[in-house]
Amino acid sequence: MTSANTSTAASRTRPSDKRTAILHAARKVFGRDGFARAGIDVIAAEAGASTRTLYNHFDGKEALFTETVTASASEVAEAQIAMLDRHLAAETDLEAALVGLGFDLVTSSVRDEFADHFAIVRQISVEAAHFPAASLRAWQEAGPRRVHRAVAAGFERLQAEGRLRVAQPERTARHYLALINAEVADRTAVDGTPPADADLRAGVADGVHAFLVGYLPRA
Repeated sequence: MTSANTSTAASRTRPSDKRTAILHAARKVFGRDGFARAGIDVIAAEAGASTRTLYNHFDGKEALFTETVTASASEVAEAQIAMLDRHLAAETDLEAALVGLGFDLVTSSVRDEFADHFAIVRQISVEAAHFPAASLRAWQEAGPRRVHRAVAAGFERLQAEGRLRVAQPERTARHYLALINAEVADRTAVDGTPPADADLRAGVADGVHAFLVGYLPRA
């Protein structure tokens, strides 16, 4: 490849690479500092870019935050929906399948792979009023609501098979997600450290048991 061709190829890849670097940096900074305190200059420095370069890619902090949080929420949702498909497609023991699914969903929120995303989610939980409302709606639609709808659809299929008694799938999904997350949410809130895996699995198992008491078909 000639030097001219090399230069052309580099010019084609650099904007995309730089945009990706900015998004990764923004995920880290927004997760650490929240929206109001995060500085554009700090994000640019974290990405190894100038503020001018950042503004070449994004109209401002709100646009950057919206794209950052929706992109990361979509990644998490894809992973969580794959967990749902895997556990419910091959299930023979419904309770074991729901415990396995619940454990995977809960631990996905404390994995290093998604640490920056869930750091942003924790910031939102603490100071939602300081985040742009349109950005929060976009995040909800790209991530939590998408997963919620997938769980509801899975429960509808189990209802059709006579495995669950589901009158309102979306409400049933909300109950399941609340019960499996209760342990990690409560215990992590104390000191920011999630429980050990064995404790998480036990908490999920208890939540699933309570869920099935309400939703198994009655004899």
